[in-house]
Amino acid sequence: MRVIKNYLYNAGYQLLAIIVPLITTPYVSRVLHPVGVGDFSYTSSIIQYFVLIAGMGVGYYGNREIAYLRENRYEMSKAFWEIQIVKTFTTIIAFIIFVLFLYWYEHYILYLWIQAINIIAVAFDISWLYMGVENFKPTVVRNTIFKILSTIMVFIFVRNSNDVGIYILITALSVILGNMALWYSLKNIVVKVKLNELKPFRHLMPSISMFIPQVAIQVYVQLNKTMLGAFVGTVSSGYYQYSDNLVKMVLTIVTATGTVMLPHVSNAFSKGDTNKVNQMLYRSFDFVSFLAIAMMFGLAGVSKYLGLMFYGRGFGPVGMAMIIESIVIVLIGWSNVIGTQYLLPTNKVNSFTVSVTLGAIINIILNVPLIYMWGLYGAMWATVFSEFAVTAYQLWVVRNSLSMRELFKNFWKYMVAGSIMFSCVIYLELLWKPISIS
Repeated sequence: MRVIKNYLYNAGYQLLAIIVPLITTPYVSRVLHPVGVGDFSYTSSIIQYFVLIAGMGVGYYGNREIAYLRENRYEMSKAFWEIQIVKTFTTIIAFIIFVLFLYWYEHYILYLWIQAINIIAVAFDISWLYMGVENFKPTVVRNTIFKILSTIMVFIFVRNSNDVGIYILITALSVILGNMALWYSLKNIVVKVKLNELKPFRHLMPSISMFIPQVAIQVYVQLNKTMLGAFVGTVSSGYYQYSDNLVKMVLTIVTATGTVMLPHVSNAFSKGDTNKVNQMLYRSFDFVSFLAIAMMFGLAGVSKYLGLMFYGRGFGPVGMAMIIESIVIVLIGWSNVIGTQYLLPTNKVNSFTVSVTLGAIINIILNVPLIYMWGLYGAMWATVFSEFAVTAYQLWVVRNSLSMRELFKNFWKYMVAGSIMFSCVIYLELLWKPISIS
């Protein structure tokens, strides 16, 4: 019952996360234009590397450790403060590296300084604690409030193409203030601990082991935008960002199960209940397959006009980019179940690391020739191939632990249903006249 409740909380917020961009993105894309959107996307991709260093793998690691220890409130509280001290330390290190980087990098200085608020915000993020105790309500309520407030502020203060800095500031403030808001309820979860009992740096190496796969993931999440901005131009980086935004908005509904299931599976694994772990995985994989395949075909079917309708005439290339990228909805959905919901909770971090590192290597190898030949669309295909490699390797790793027949027993049904839906959408598009896009 708790899993269902938390999934509904998380999925409800993810729905809000979809609705808000549906409202703001058409406005922002028309006000800031492709160049402004590209500047935001490019500087955001750069700052995410420093955010990654600041987080140092604590999100997954802290979530899992809290789930392991939550039956013992005092030990859980000790672990929380130890991990939080480590994260504060790594945030300071990341900010120092960022300042040194700005001495070398001379472009978009103002935008990057504003984006740096996101680095500081990492130190205040304790959402991993709430997830570890499977209490999703505070994080969902917090995110909802600040998502709505930031949306209102965008419409009030972002008025023309010169307001890129204001837009960056609004998005960054919504993150840091939202993170700070979670501290108010902290006293209801943790208890006082003795300072001389804290040994924070015992968590550093395990966090780094979680950090390595996150680095690999960010390589093929952020590097595409960075390389497009460097090789082709920031406008292409903006196209990639907006295609990725729509695909990831849909994908959040699929991967909402991962956020909920990680602590639940971790707790079952800590008790040695392997059978329960496997049964949860089979149900989750089937549910994710059902959602992901439907969403892949649905988005691919409407992508041709969705990009134009959503962003305007200046964003025509986004439609085809979405058609290509929609394939990753299924691939990421599956790797989320196998990787996040199984390999990480059962402490098979090395296998998870190898899978995402393999994806990153393939992405780097393919990015240069594919971007050189096909630009934006080449970057999209590089993403698809890298996600396929991640998923294929993870399935190979668990082939002796999980039944492939059980995992894919309903796959063909969902593919048939999705294909029929896709055909119907395409047929209706051929019947209807193109919609006038402003």
